[in-house]
Amino acid sequence: MADGRKKQEKQNSFRKTMNKFSGKFGGDVSETGQRDPEQERERLLDQIASMEEELNTLRQSGGQLDQAFKQNEKLTAALIEAKNRIDALKEEVEKLTSPPATYAIFSGVNDDESINVYVSGRKMRVLLHPDISGKDIKIGQQLVLNEALNAIEVCGFEPQGEVVRVKDVLDPHRLVVMLRGEEELVVELASPLLGEHISVGDHLLLDAHSGYVLEKLPKSEVEEVVLEEIPDVSYDNIGGLESQIEQVRDAVELPFLHAELFSEHKLLPPKGVLLYGPPGCGKTLIAKAVAASISEKLGDKKSGKDLRSFFLHVKGPELLNKYVGESERQIREVFKKAKERADTGHPVIIFFDEMDALFRTRGTGVSSDMEATIVPQFLAEIDGVERLRNVIVIGATNRQDLLDPAILRAGRLDIKIKIERPDKEGAMSIFKKYLTEDLPFHPDEMKKGKNNPKKIVESLMKDAVAEMYSVREENKFLEVTYANGEKETFFFKDFASGAMIEGVVSRAKKHAIKRFLDSGVKGLKSGDLILAIKQEFKENEDLPNTTNPDDWAKIAGRSSEKIVHIRTMAGNASETREVETVATGHYL
Repeated sequence: MADGRKKQEKQNSFRKTMNKFSGKFGGDVSETGQRDPEQERERLLDQIASMEEELNTLRQSGGQLDQAFKQNEKLTAALIEAKNRIDALKEEVEKLTSPPATYAIFSGVNDDESINVYVSGRKMRVLLHPDISGKDIKIGQQLVLNEALNAIEVCGFEPQGEVVRVKDVLDPHRLVVMLRGEEELVVELASPLLGEHISVGDHLLLDAHSGYVLEKLPKSEVEEVVLEEIPDVSYDNIGGLESQIEQVRDAVELPFLHAELFSEHKLLPPKGVLLYGPPGCGKTLIAKAVAASISEKLGDKKSGKDLRSFFLHVKGPELLNKYVGESERQIREVFKKAKERADTGHPVIIFFDEMDALFRTRGTGVSSDMEATIVPQFLAEIDGVERLRNVIVIGATNRQDLLDPAILRAGRLDIKIKIERPDKEGAMSIFKKYLTEDLPFHPDEMKKGKNNPKKIVESLMKDAVAEMYSVREENKFLEVTYANGEKETFFFKDFASGAMIEGVVSRAKKHAIKRFLDSGVKGLKSGDLILAIKQEFKENEDLPNTTNPDDWAKIAGRSSEKIVHIRTMAGNASETREVETVATGHYL
């Protein structure tokens, strides 16, 4: 009985489920539980079609959703870009509307980490931005201050300013400088100049608002034609001029080295020395040797004190200027520079090379008459109201006849020393400077001199001097006829000079080198010197043929009489040359 009830309950439950299913799909289920197959198939087909439509609609919605998502991403990027632009514009607006910043010059750091600056000439104490270290800022460097006058940025050094000249050095950090109008000002050195050597006369860049000098400027136009360094030349480099050197040393060195004796005897030192003579004979070399000798001896005598001498080598022709008054101004600058050095107790030598280019006789009309103002300026400087102390002028020229007589008078260029051409003894002395015992010699010379370098050098010098000073027919140079009708024959020896001897030795050494490269035999021999002398003479054959032989003769040191006729005798030259007689003037 129990089994029958369970079976009946299952049947009733199945019928209820089928009725629900049939109600859901619109079907009617008969009491027997059977359906109409056709109707059922149609209903299922309709349901499938409906589900396919829903699926297509769902796919379309998914595509639209993807498009909407992509468009949303683009809009998001556009909004971010717009926001960045707005922020940038906001920053620009803030910058444009912010108050102007102030530049200041850094002076130092205080104990409380504040700093001292100069703002438009006023010294102020301001605060420093926390990100900036005061130890990294250099004295004289520019800083940027905000509206609250706090330093917020570090800049470089000011590249502009006023040019000033150093008058005196007070201590390693302070100077006395000359401004425009000869005004004086005490200034401080900025960091870039603390390690520089600053001397009197230097030109510096000044920041007038802070009083700091920031930069050492290049030399002025006058300093470009003036050489201050002590030449590396000694009397040992000069040969054949012992008597002239002695005169120069007496005139120049004694007043500097024994100033107390001159003062005790009330003897004033000479103001100037004139070295004149033919070219290439050592005038410039003597002046350089004097400067080097004084500097060396002062160092020995005044050990422990910096009493070096100054050698101002003025290149005469470079002082000439086409603008009126410029040459005179540069001469004033040269003497002013010398006085500044001399005021510190240092002896100063002013060496005017080629003086005839500047200080010709006034009123001759042989030039542009610029000497009418240059010569008086030179005379005013050398013996004006302000006496030169510790300064001596040395002039060199090979045309002393062109110099203005006012320059040559006593009290100006007091000492006049003629530098003669070397004789045989002088030539031997000059050869000895260039033919030294440490040179390589030819085996023939070594055999001849028994391997004794001293004897070999003496033999080479004797052979060279004998060849150079020979009065053989082939060594005749030229025949001149003077205005009084007298004739004179000159040999090559009459035009020898120290520069020519140096050239001869250089040629001989070059011949020895070429022979070694060709044959492998090393060393200098007598034949090299003799060949070099002949070549040197050959090159000088045509030098007398100038437009004005009288001028040439004066330059060459042969000016005893006026020359009216020249006949060259060197080589095969036999033609004579008539030359028009003109007044002494420019020479080629």
